[in-house]
Amino acid sequence: MKTIKYLSYFVVGTLVLSLSSCEPRALTEEDVLVMNEEQLLQELAAENPNGEYTIYNFDDLLDAFMTEKGNFKSDSSLYRTRSAYKNLYLFSIDTLPVNGPGIYIRGRVATDDYGGNFYKSLVLQQTKDWQTGEMIDPQGLRISLDMGSAGGLYQQGQEIIIRCNGMAIGRYANEPQLCVPSNNNNIFASSAKEKTGWAPGRIPSAQFRNATRLIGGPDKSKLVYDEMTLAELSSKYLSLYNDVVGARKRDGRLVKVVNVHFTGEYDELNVGPTPCNRYEGDADVTDGNPEKDKNACTFGPTTGNVGYPQSRFVADDSGAHKVLVSTSEYARYAYYYLPAAKYVGSITGILGYYMDNGRYEPDGGEWSITPCNLEDILPECQAEGADPRWIPTEWKLGVAQPND
Repeated sequence: MKTIKYLSYFVVGTLVLSLSSCEPRALTEEDVLVMNEEQLLQELAAENPNGEYTIYNFDDLLDAFMTEKGNFKSDSSLYRTRSAYKNLYLFSIDTLPVNGPGIYIRGRVATDDYGGNFYKSLVLQQTKDWQTGEMIDPQGLRISLDMGSAGGLYQQGQEIIIRCNGMAIGRYANEPQLCVPSNNNNIFASSAKEKTGWAPGRIPSAQFRNATRLIGGPDKSKLVYDEMTLAELSSKYLSLYNDVVGARKRDGRLVKVVNVHFTGEYDELNVGPTPCNRYEGDADVTDGNPEKDKNACTFGPTTGNVGYPQSRFVADDSGAHKVLVSTSEYARYAYYYLPAAKYVGSITGILGYYMDNGRYEPDGGEWSITPCNLEDILPECQAEGADPRWIPTEWKLGVAQPND
C-alpha cells in the first residue's frame, strides 16, 4: 500500500510541476486573421488547379445566372402559385453548376442579427470591381442562411468569399438572393394554396460554412451607406416602384435617410397609410397592447404569428415624401414605442423591394428600409445635448406612451 501511495505522489507531483512550467504560446497574426490576400489566392489556386474560376460582381452574377423563369420550373417542379406576375416571376430558382469553373462572390457583411430583424439571413455589400480592382457604386446581395445567430461567426463588417457552385440564385418576392431550392408542402399554413411549391430556401449551415472563408477581421467602418434626404431617396430609388425588374439590382443597398420623423402610420393592406391606435398623446384613444393589437403604436406589434414584417412610415418636413421602416414582430425592439413626430433624425438600414402578388400591386408600397438594431433609428436624437432628445421606451402594461 505504501508503494502505491508513494507512486501516486510521484505521478501527481510530476503532473503539477509540468503544468506549472507550461505557458500558453503567444498568438501570432496568422492565429487571429483568418486569411489575407496572398493566402486567398493560394487557396483559390488549390481549389481550381486549372485556373478556371471567376469572382463575380453581384450584378454580374445575376446577369450570368438568373433568368426570368429560372431553370428549376417544370411540369413536376412547380413554383408557388404567387410566383407569376403578368409575364414576370417574383419567385424563381436558377441552380448553379456543381462542377466546372469556380463561381465565387466576395463582399462585406452588412447586417447584424443581434437585434432580431435579420433572422437567418445576411446581406453582403460589394464596393470594388473584382475584375478591374476599381471602386464601384456599392452593390448588395441577400443570402438566405439556415444558421441561428449567424452574426456570431459572420459579424457585421466581416469580409467573406463564397464558392457558390452547387447553390442557387433565386428571387423571393422579387428580392434576389443566394439560396438553395426549398419546397413548401404545409397544407395547414396561412393561404396554403398560394404558398405550396418551390421557392428560394435557406442554405444549410454546414454547406455554407464549407463554402465560405473569412478574409481578415470585421471592420464596420468599411461599409458604405448612401446618405441622402427622403426626396433624394424617392428620386433615386422609390420612383422605380413600377420597374419590377430594375428594382432587383437596387434591392439590398445600404442607405441612410436624414431629416425624417415617424408619422404614426402603418401600411394597411389595400388601404394605405393608417394611423396607429395612439400617437402624439391622444388620450381619447386606447394605448394598444402590441402583444394582442396589430394597430399598437410600436415598431413591430403582433401579426398573430403570421410573421410578415410590420411597416411604419417616416416622412420629411414637407410630408410629401414617405418610406416604410420594416421591423419583425420578433425583433428585440419590436415592442418599443414609435418616436413622436417631433423627434427628427435619420434611419440607417437595408433598402428592400418586396413584391408578392398575393398582397401587392406595384404602387410604391413595396420599398422599405430595414434597420439592424434600434441604434439605427434616429441616432442623432439619442446624442447627448440633442434637442429634443428621444429616449427609447418599451411598452409596458399600465404605463402611458411617452409621446405626449
